[in-house]
Amino acid sequence: MVNVLRKQGKQPFTWSKTMKNRKQYRRYRIKKRIRKVVSGSADRPRMSVFRSNRDIYVQLIDDVQGHTLVSVSSKLPEIAEQKGSKTEKAVLVGKKAAEVAKSAGIETVVFDRNGYLYHGRVKALADAAREGGLKF
Repeated sequence: MVNVLRKQGKQPFTWSKTMKNRKQYRRYRIKKRIRKVVSGSADRPRMSVFRSNRDIYVQLIDDVQGHTLVSVSSKLPEIAEQKGSKTEKAVLVGKKAAEVAKSAGIETVVFDRNGYLYHGRVKALADAAREGGLKF
């Protein structure tokens, strides 16, 4: 299989040091499949979500220029000091992201779930951003 890929000019996939199990590899494959279709521009940036075990992060990215326009996370002091579950903090991050995006003149975005299932914290963040006035 490796020789066939090399003849076609493609490199075979090799595991990186950070990808240690099937779950990470599955998310990597989903992420690559999504990013083939989803791309952001200055007038309609890509809203990328990263979810760690403790926190959740959102970036509005202009892929044409390669710049991050807006970034919000659950580590911001006004969100971090709030009591509540991780899902409740994701809702606060979604509302804050919509508020900051509106002040930056951004009304429509393309949602990039970054390989995560549209469920739980990712869904709560997206719903809160929609309630805050972002369109996607």
